[in-house]
Formats: sequence, C-alpha cells, structure tokens
Amino acid sequence: MDGYFSTDRHHRIRSDVRSFAETEVAPRVAAMENDRGVAHELSRLIARQGWIGATIGADYGGMDAGHVAKTIIIEELSRVSGAMGAMVQASQLGTAKIQHFGTDAQKKQWLPAVAGGACLPTIAVTELTSGSHVLGMSTTARRDGDDYVLNGRKAYVGNSHVGDLHGVVARTGAGSGRRSLSAFLVEADRPGFSAAPHRPAVGLPGFSFGELIFDECRIPAANRLGAEGDGLDVAYSSSILVGRPNLTAVSLGIHEAVVAETVRFAGWQRRYGRPVAELPTVRDQIGRMQSQLMTARLAAYHAAHLLDQGVECDAELQNAKLINAEYALDSARLAVEIHGAHVLFPDDSPIARYQRDAFHILPPAGTSAVQRLRLAEYALSQVKGAPWSTRFLSSNAAETDDALATLLPAPRAEALVEAEAV
Repeated sequence: MDGYFSTDRHHRIRSDVRSFAETEVAPRVAAMENDRGVAHELSRLIARQGWIGATIGADYGGMDAGHVAKTIIIEELSRVSGAMGAMVQASQLGTAKIQHFGTDAQKKQWLPAVAGGACLPTIAVTELTSGSHVLGMSTTARRDGDDYVLNGRKAYVGNSHVGDLHGVVARTGAGSGRRSLSAFLVEADRPGFSAAPHRPAVGLPGFSFGELIFDECRIPAANRLGAEGDGLDVAYSSSILVGRPNLTAVSLGIHEAVVAETVRFAGWQRRYGRPVAELPTVRDQIGRMQSQLMTARLAAYHAAHLLDQGVECDAELQNAKLINAEYALDSARLAVEIHGAHVLFPDDSPIARYQRDAFHILPPAGTSAVQRLRLAEYALSQVKGAPWSTRFLSSNAAETDDALATLLPAPRAEALVEAEAV
C-alpha cells in the first residue's frame, strides 16, 4: 500500500509525527486521562508544528501536502492519543470552510495564522434540538446595517474550548429552505460569545467537544463566509469532504493502537504454560483484528488518495468512515475478550480507553446508518446533486507532490454523486 499511496515526503511526515507523538504526547496521556479537562497547552504545542495547515497552500504558509498527508498526521497522533488526533482533525475541518468559501481577504487574514499554529479554527453547525437535521437549526443571524447579530447555541463543537475562530452556521432567511442558512466567522473574543462550562465526555480526555453560546453577538458583515444562503453548502461540504476522512483517520490510529496492545499482551500473558497468543481461539481473534485493520487502512488511504487527485470519491469517503468506525470498535471488543478483566483497571491496560475513544467517532459526520443509506443510494443510482468531491477542485490537487502524478488512476466512467445530507 505504501508504494501506491505514499511518497518519500509522506514517509518523512509520518516519521516526524510519530516521533513527536511518542516523545511529547505519550507522556501526557495519563495526566489527561486523570484530569478529564482540556489540554490547552498540548493543543497549542501541536498546532505550532504546522500540521493544521496540511492542506493549506504554500502561498498562505501551509504545508500544501494534501489529504493523504493529513490522514497520516491524524492517524499517527491518534495512535498515541485519540484526543489529540481529534483536536487536529477538528481544526483542519474548521480550516476547510475558509479554503472553500472564504474571500481573498479572509484567506489572507486567517490561513497563515492557522498554518503557523496561531489560530485554531472550528466549525459549529449542530444544535441539541436539531442534531443532524441541519435545516432544523434555531440559531439566527440578524442583519443590522453593516453587521450581523447572532443568537443561539451550538453543541458538540470540536475544539469548543481551545478554538480562536468559530465557523458558525445560522439562520438568516425565513422558512426551512436550503438557502435559509448562512455561515460566519466569529472570533472567540467577540462580545456576546461564550463557551458553556466544559463537560468531560465518555472518551477523548483532553479534547473539548462542547457548547458555544451567542447572545446578541455582533460581527461585521465582512465575516460572512460565501453569499447569504450558502450556509448549508458550508456545513455539508465540510462534513463530507473533510469530516469523514478526518474521523476515518482518527479511527484508524485508535485501531492500530488496539491491535498493537493486544498483540503485546497476548505474547506476554501466559496460560497453560505458554503465551495466550498460541491458543487457537486467541489467534483466530487476532487474525480477525488484523484483517479488519488492513481493510480499514486500505479504505482510508484509497479515499484520501482519490480526494487528492480530484477524482469523484464521495462513496469511497462514506465507505472509509463506515469501515473504520465500525472495525475499530469491533477490534476493541475482541481485545476485551482477549484481555479479560485486565481491561477493567486503567493502570493495567489502555484497551478501555481505546474503546471509549473509538466510540466517539461513530456519530459525527453521519452515523454508520447514514453512511449505509448513502451507499445504498449510490448502488441504486438514486443519488441527487453533483459530487461534493469535485466541487472545489483547485491547484492544490495538481500541486500536491509531483510524484503523486504517476499514481493517478484511470478516470472512472460512471458518475458518482452525493445526496446533500450527512
């Protein structure tokens, strides 16, 4: 797989991120697990490595490395800490809306800051009362002269408590049509903006995944992303093109940690005078875990590679998210069977942490049921609309490592399109 999807630059990136994760992140994992708070300092340290700007062009100070490189970065961090992999993916997700919908002025103002680690962006779409029904949101943005005034609450916002720049989708039009929503950039120091107290979640300790509050929060009209009415497109494009592959990479990293820890344990723990790895039932379970990991990795990098090449790949992104989220959890369950009661004590095994972290990846960017519904539409030729994976083609795809050009697959004859839903 490496020879097909990866270049020398990708290998260097993987080596750099792995070294950083093992030396800077791993020693802090136990403290994050015990504290259950937000890892502000570590988040900033990671941001300063420049990895948030993996897909930002060199003109704006970014790595201009593409989606395969982004997947590598998230995967390697998640292998050590799902929370820090989630932190990076959430801000990379928050970057996409500026790249796709930002004006030249907005890009010049914010993308260099993101690429340099001075700004952690987020995207805030979901609300407690509407969930994945984006058009059902109640947060409003009222035009007032040269400003907009925002009121409402957003929930489950990745990097809610470390973010500097929130991409907020709010209602600007009457009714519930697709053009009733608009998107805005809201700086975290704006009067009228606040974050609700941090609530520790089931998993991903150190990562903030909370609620944002807008109370007569006034922003200039120049902070609007795209045209008025583009909010739904901002939300869907971010979720489909970035959220799904990013969360895929988090699941993949956690999955790798589960398999590695299980193999280590099975070689160390003994039953009947020999390592449990020699027991046929355990070998069967480890073989299943390894097969699932290999399949998940292939799906993840295949989808990211197609996205880099500007090839229609909406279905591949859906499938990669589905396979990685499901397989990581299934392998974690098999790991529990092999470890037995050892997993019940955090000091004895990290498997319970991996399982909790993997559980977090199921709901965002569409649950597994949603991914299967979209894949069924693809199989039945019932998909509506143009494919998201080719809507924002730019020079970035063509400029991402000349060596990748030799790996370009033949164009596909069929049309692959995506329903506008997550």
